[in-house]
Amino acid sequence: VITTPVVRKDFMHYVDVQGSVIADDMVDVAAEASGRILKLYVKEGDFVRSGQLVADLDMEAVTKQREEVVKALELANTVFERQKRLWEQNIGSEIQYLETKNSKERLEKSLETIDFQLSKAQVFAPAGGVVEREILQAGELAAPGAPIVQLLNTQKLKMVVDIPENFLTAVKKGDQVAVHFPALGAEQEVRVSQIGRMIDPSNRTFKVEAQVQNASGFLKPNLLAIMKVNDYSNTD
Repeated sequence: VITTPVVRKDFMHYVDVQGSVIADDMVDVAAEASGRILKLYVKEGDFVRSGQLVADLDMEAVTKQREEVVKALELANTVFERQKRLWEQNIGSEIQYLETKNSKERLEKSLETIDFQLSKAQVFAPAGGVVEREILQAGELAAPGAPIVQLLNTQKLKMVVDIPENFLTAVKKGDQVAVHFPALGAEQEVRVSQIGRMIDPSNRTFKVEAQVQNASGFLKPNLLAIMKVNDYSNTD
């Protein structure tokens, strides 16, 4: 007969709760100036780097406006230089000198503003991610602040689960939990980052969130995930 000493230890009882992976970061790529889209360099599903060129805008109207300002500035510079020479020879009035100087400087400022507008003819991605949605197509008119495409940052994902209210004391912010992804046969140890502040009256559950790692890129939004919750109420 073989005997084994009885050792007192905690019995850990786990409950599997089904949830899903959600993207935590959606970014709009928008134009900063009005213009028709000449070319769209990305399509749905493409990965886009931060700072990558997304679209070219047709700024023909602004370009023509610049040409007009440049010609006017050439004349203003000529008039100013002549008036300046006369003023230095004490010929002419001070007001004539100041008016020509002001006219030249005003056109120079206008040219700076137009050049700034033209610099917005190219639209760049403010962050990296995957093109989730094409909102505008080549040939359509882009407006300032209106999104052209939406990017989904798949490196910043979280798992969200609805846990029954009877486990309210079993999960706390900062707890380390195991998350299993059945489709991938993979598991991660993650920490609870957020606990819902209210109980959903329709199903008597509360939300729990945990940030998950996606360095490999295998995790996808809406992927099924199972969180193993330690039911403290069943431990002795």
